Amino acid sequence: MKLTFLGTGTSTGVPIPACHCLVCASTDPRDKRTRPSVLMEYDRRAVLIDTTPDFRYQALREGMERLDAVVFTHAHVDHIMGLDDVRGFCFRQGAAIPIYADAGCMADIRRVFKYIFDQTYSAGGLPRLDPHIIEGPFDLWGIQLIPIPVLHGQLPILGFRFGHAAYVTDFSTIPDSSMHLLEGLDVLILDALRHKPHPTHSSVEHSLSLVQRFKPKRAFFTHIAHELGHEETNAGLPPGVELAYDGLKLEI
Repeated sequence: MKLTFLGTGTSTGVPIPACHCLVCASTDPRDKRTRPSVLMEYDRRAVLIDTTPDFRYQALREGMERLDAVVFTHAHVDHIMGLDDVRGFCFRQGAAIPIYADAGCMADIRRVFKYIFDQTYSAGGLPRLDPHIIEGPFDLWGIQLIPIPVLHGQLPILGFRFGHAAYVTDFSTIPDSSMHLLEGLDVLILDALRHKPHPTHSSVEHSLSLVQRFKPKRAFFTHIAHELGHEETNAGLPPGVELAYDGLKLEI
């Protein structure tokens, strides 16, 4: 599997409009962060986790040629608002694209994108979606995705394990009941917003403590705010741990 970080920024993206801090003004391309999402490609399939408001740009930047499914972590704006932009793939592929979310997230997606599911827009041109509710592990063309329940503040959301890799963004707490799902990993991807604690996101220090607990072969931090410069932050991280950046590709 090739895993591509389509975006690694927090909900505002980085740089933030009208901000002139050192990171927002940085010329390092790794400090230019679109909203958080990853793309899994294997066996001529492409599976996306979350459709950010930047999805169209991300797809063009990476030269995406197809999209076979979308899996959602939760229904916040920075994770769903690019859903309409999957329609280009629907048109090209001539088929509905399956989307997967837990019941609460799917209800929010149906509400926000009511026009897509009602299919009442008289001029046409709508995405065709095939919704599926996540109720446990599920298979996508030979890869099993295991949902990892975590808390985003008080909101229950999902991370996902696939083989010996896991993607857990937008969490502040990992319940004890989910801890075993993060053991024995080659690659662990975690939310790490900034150094200062946040009520709904993991900090660098909290995520480092989880890396120390689970001991994956490699760990990457995502959903990064403008408080963290890429080069400076990476210089302070232990071996095997690094900030991800937009366009980073891993072989899993």
